[in-house]
Amino acid sequence: MYKKEYENIIIGAGIAGCSLAYFLNNYSKETLLIDKNEDVAFGASGAAGAFLSPLLGKPNNFKDLITNSLQFSVDFYRKNFSEDITSCGTCRIPKDEKDDEKFQSYKPYMDFEYKELEDGYFFEIGSVVDPYNICKKLTKDVDKLLNYEVMKIKKENNSWIINDELKTKNLFLCTGADISLIEEKYLNIRPVWGQKIDVLTNTSTNINYHKECSLSISKVYEDKNIVSIGATHNRFNEDMSDTSYNLKLKNINNIKHNEKTLKIMNNDCNKLLKLANDIKPLGEVKIIDIKIGARASSADYFPIVGRLVDSKKSFEMFPHLINGSFIKDDKLQTIDNLFIINGVGGRGFVLSPYLANNLVENLYNDKEIDSNITTFRLFKRWAKRVKNNN
Repeated sequence: MYKKEYENIIIGAGIAGCSLAYFLNNYSKETLLIDKNEDVAFGASGAAGAFLSPLLGKPNNFKDLITNSLQFSVDFYRKNFSEDITSCGTCRIPKDEKDDEKFQSYKPYMDFEYKELEDGYFFEIGSVVDPYNICKKLTKDVDKLLNYEVMKIKKENNSWIINDELKTKNLFLCTGADISLIEEKYLNIRPVWGQKIDVLTNTSTNINYHKECSLSISKVYEDKNIVSIGATHNRFNEDMSDTSYNLKLKNINNIKHNEKTLKIMNNDCNKLLKLANDIKPLGEVKIIDIKIGARASSADYFPIVGRLVDSKKSFEMFPHLINGSFIKDDKLQTIDNLFIINGVGGRGFVLSPYLANNLVENLYNDKEIDSNITTFRLFKRWAKRVKNNN
């Protein structure tokens, strides 16, 4: 006998997992949210600036996805968590003359109302949310198992078994940059480490800014202001297992960092302060909080949502896949009752509510998921590379 059985279990309590828990809970009260950390939003989501702003550019599928997600998520936060979203607008500032030329070419394709302000473009829809409070409230009515590390998952008949202790019909993986529970080689997720700092300053800001970093609207604290600045983008090629930049560590922002980690963090603090001062000079600055986290990015930057393709079974059923033959998505074999939301990158608080709602509607109401964000695209590209390497 297992300790407990559920209809749905979610592994990962960042913004993706918490959003999924919220929408699943509308259909099933037998949902459990698991995380290795001691609380929700203790990984990359806790280190996020949680800024919500438009993607600028000429029309393409990725821009359409961000636009749809932004409109959905801003409306969702305002309706359900109005006290945790600050809708102050965002000023997007070109970083140089070449960047300004790009902005000029984007003007005919702006998806949201804007006006020119200071050295940039002000979008009223720009907002910022409180990452911890949002994740906490999303999961208020959901069973949680925290400080629990999942070591293994296995399929047993029509159920998934976790650590030989928990049993569920449907299993959802929202584990971000750590995809060690998944053996499928086509699932290529890259960790991009980011850092956010909160500072005390005598400078006030009444909107959000984004240039080469993001600078938040200020909050009054005693006789000063708190502003958030984020985020850096570190891709480490060397082994970082001896530092806090280790995907296997728990509660990384509550542990004591070693000298190698602190050196990187200090360099990133100086970089963020320099970039922030290029947006708006900050006076009498004192850093009061630093958080790091690994954002999960896919090879093509699109998120990954839905069922996982079973590569072994797909190759067995369609051996000509290895020759690069085209097979329709609905013919490919998937892993029963195993789902994923991943690859949300630095736009987790924009994408996650939208993606979670889409996945739940697909599961319970058979609504189609955009082919640009399913695992099928990744599998088919990988299958072609397998052919070329043989």
